[in-house]
Amino acid sequence: MKTTRWMLKMTVIVLGVAGGSALALASDAMPPATAATTAAVKHQTICPIEGGEINKKLFADYQGKRVYFCCAGCPPVFKKDPEKYIKKMESQGITLDKTP
Repeated sequence: MKTTRWMLKMTVIVLGVAGGSALALASDAMPPATAATTAAVKHQTICPIEGGEINKKLFADYQGKRVYFCCAGCPPVFKKDPEKYIKKMESQGITLDKTP
């Protein structure tokens, strides 16, 4: 009985050491995560004027950024104060497409 307990304890110790070594080796091989690899880009899906789903055929370009709209009535409203809408979207974490 004592021999069985002793063998069981040794097995647990050996496996614990081996498992810890494998974990250390795996962590050495993997580079640490950085903000660039873990942050997801949030693309525009909502019209900044009316809040509807965007139609990629309706857009306005402003200072190298492309803004999409839900309907033909929204681009003229945007063009009156584009900075207002761009700042609003960027404050929400939206990354606007670049003008091609």
